[in-house]
Amino acid sequence: MNLSLISTTTAVAAALTLAGCQTMPGLDMQMGSPSAKTVATGATAGGTAAGESTALERCDSPLGTVSLVENVNAGWYTILTNEYKLPPTANLLRLLVQQSNCFVVVERGAAGMNAMTRERALMQSGEMRGGSNFGAGQIVASDYGLSPEIVFSNSDAGGLGSALGGLLGGSRGRTVANLSANVQTKEAAAMLTLVDNRSGVQVAAAEGSASKTDFGGFLDLSGARGAGNVGGYTRTPQGKVIAAAFMDSFNQMVRALRSYKAQAVQGQGLGGGGRLSVDGAAAPSQTSAPGAKPRRK
Repeated sequence: MNLSLISTTTAVAAALTLAGCQTMPGLDMQMGSPSAKTVATGATAGGTAAGESTALERCDSPLGTVSLVENVNAGWYTILTNEYKLPPTANLLRLLVQQSNCFVVVERGAAGMNAMTRERALMQSGEMRGGSNFGAGQIVASDYGLSPEIVFSNSDAGGLGSALGGLLGGSRGRTVANLSANVQTKEAAAMLTLVDNRSGVQVAAAEGSASKTDFGGFLDLSGARGAGNVGGYTRTPQGKVIAAAFMDSFNQMVRALRSYKAQAVQGQGLGGGGRLSVDGAAAPSQTSAPGAKPRRK
């Protein structure tokens, strides 16, 4: 048998092994399949969680209430929703935050606030049944605002396959290079910023990152495209890496908050002028210096 044919057959067999045994379409449905999940998995209700990632940091009790503040006009948000066709990060972060029990999540999104406003309007119109109790003074304050940002996102395609193909050379090298052409390393870095909503002071900030190699190209080039993807990963590889980056960032923030110590400015205190004074900018003293003569009006 031709050596090139043997090499091709071996490579295709290896790719199918990576993919696992495939069944006929429609017969391999698995509810709750681990391969289709991101790191943000499971459920949460109040202070309890079920099926959460064991890698998620948890708190013994909440540190306060928090709302998600997502800048929909930022460049990263446009790339996330338009280029990668991924949903906003708010729901992903809501799940992680509540599962951690570090904060109580309160609604401040446009859709949620509109729904609450609609219910109150119905109450005021007299259409709601008695005892519905949608009066004023019931919305819980948001102590903190949590702002997400994707710092960068990268796809490095085909580098490994091209290098191997060049080393082998000839038809065998071309086979390896072609089979590996779509191997991609997905990388993402994410940042979270926590701000005190009453004072506007930044309480904490953390950066996280994640990466994973996508072997989806093997199946496509082996003619097994209709058999399914590698564990469902190739459907949204970038999204899964971004989710992992946010979990890494949140975990690091929680670790820092466990030993939180408020910053203090000596002298005038926070917002009182600071210690880096500028000549002529300091507020005049309310008391005269010793020995100074009073000014004549």
